[in-house]
Amino acid sequence: MSTDRADAPLLSIRDLHVRYRTRRQVVTAVDGLSLDIHAGETVALVGESGSGKSTTAHAVVRLLPVAAEVTEGTILFEGRDLRGASRRELERVRGARIGLIPQDPSVSLNPVTRIGDQVAEVLRIHGLADARSARYRALDALADAGLDNPDLRARQYPHELSGGLRQRVLIAIATVARPALVIADEPTSALDVTVQKQILDHIEALTADADTGVLLVTHDLGVAADRAARIAVMSEGRIVEIGTPEQILTDPHHPYTRSLIAAAPSLQTATPTLISLHSAVGPASGEAAPPEVGAGAGSDHADVVVRAQGLVKDFSVPRAVEPSGVFRAVDDVSLTIRRGRTLALVGESGSGKSTTARLILRLLEPDDGTISFDGADITHLRGSALRALRHRLQVVQQNPYASLNPRLSVGQLIAEPLHSLRIGTRAERRARAVELLDHVGLPTSFAARRPLELSGGQRQRVAIARALAVNPELVVLDEPVSALDVRVQAQILDLLAGLQVDLGVSYLFISHDLAVVRQVSHTIAVMRHGRVLETGPAAQVLLRPGHAYTRELLAAIPGRDVAPAQ
Repeated sequence: MSTDRADAPLLSIRDLHVRYRTRRQVVTAVDGLSLDIHAGETVALVGESGSGKSTTAHAVVRLLPVAAEVTEGTILFEGRDLRGASRRELERVRGARIGLIPQDPSVSLNPVTRIGDQVAEVLRIHGLADARSARYRALDALADAGLDNPDLRARQYPHELSGGLRQRVLIAIATVARPALVIADEPTSALDVTVQKQILDHIEALTADADTGVLLVTHDLGVAADRAARIAVMSEGRIVEIGTPEQILTDPHHPYTRSLIAAAPSLQTATPTLISLHSAVGPASGEAAPPEVGAGAGSDHADVVVRAQGLVKDFSVPRAVEPSGVFRAVDDVSLTIRRGRTLALVGESGSGKSTTARLILRLLEPDDGTISFDGADITHLRGSALRALRHRLQVVQQNPYASLNPRLSVGQLIAEPLHSLRIGTRAERRARAVELLDHVGLPTSFAARRPLELSGGQRQRVAIARALAVNPELVVLDEPVSALDVRVQAQILDLLAGLQVDLGVSYLFISHDLAVVRQVSHTIAVMRHGRVLETGPAAQVLLRPGHAYTRELLAAIPGRDVAPAQ
């Protein structure tokens, strides 16, 4: 899309300064930022956590927290300075003329209001539809945002939806009024690649049809390369580089931009040579890919940690969803996880990945099938026998912001499994926590900190340390890096690969992102609708996929059409 326009920009930000006041200091979050977005143009704002991307986005619509203050600059939208706009003027603009897609669906939806009413509310508040037509338009918006069975979803509450579905609801809310500008703050970070493509296709179609401008805030350079006319790279509150995707990815000038490109897994996947190197001679320099599987590692005689055979899990659901009243989440799934190796379980939201993991962890009871651990049948363990198994199986959850108790210190959090399983004395637990902080690359002084004092990447390191506290033989990693920016993501993947080499731990790595999976897996199993469609060595699945759905997942990886500078 051409950006040489004679007309005035839809949004023009000039010399924007934003600072946060804390009890101890004043922190500058945005430092002299200037940026234009024209009607029909998508501009991506890219950078790691803390670079000022989201602060910039929220400053445009005056939704900054109380501690934040815009100290300098202008924000012109359709010729009006929003910085000086009254509350009533802002209320007329928000939702109707500017739609915001926030990042975190867990805190952005009203928990006591049905989904359909929350989407329709935008139209009714701004007088764009009466109650009846607003309901129908809400259903259309939910369907456009990729929700299946919108009639049912409209009657549900947020807690009844997965994180990915809730994120799609936020997209429907932001776009239902067909605003002139959409601010998308990490709109697809919680979504699998195929749904991510659908959502971004929808936003792109909206842009083309209604000449809508889009400010796309993302940490994914692949997404930015695919979707934006221009990319603005942000670091420490400043735009350090701006240009077309080709300019940024093939001829980056700033060292920070080059570091982002090197850390982006989707861009690495765009170069087949790197995958070939991984499959033939191990990972390329600087990658987090695991060591090449040794001879015999794929044979039946290899050391098997977990073998699941014919797993089935059914859940009761309303008959409006399924006439039988039963939803089969896992359907005849068989998997093998080998010692010191990583099995990646890949598929869309709702494919049954996490349910399968919960069955293996014995957090759910299978309706059929068997699970063996280190050769022993654990399918129906109970009581003390199941408790004794717990220290051998641990899990790292997806969201580092929700998985750690904010009331406990980091040291207490890491030692929590030891305390729960009555392992060691108090002094021994404290010493183990300090030892594990060093293992995951955090200063030992962090033991006294609280989770709220840590970044997302630091919290995920703490979660990994906690999982390793009891020396488990298997760690289930449930989307462990999807909430992190690419540089921190790369650090965590490097950490996991190093810990596997040092400790010999096995991983069940659950992900919707094949670009990430490529870097960490020895074996890949692809799931859809509760069934395993394809399984095999990572190189085989990635380079020679046998199932059409696997090829669809690979084709949906963003950034494949732009080869970065080597």
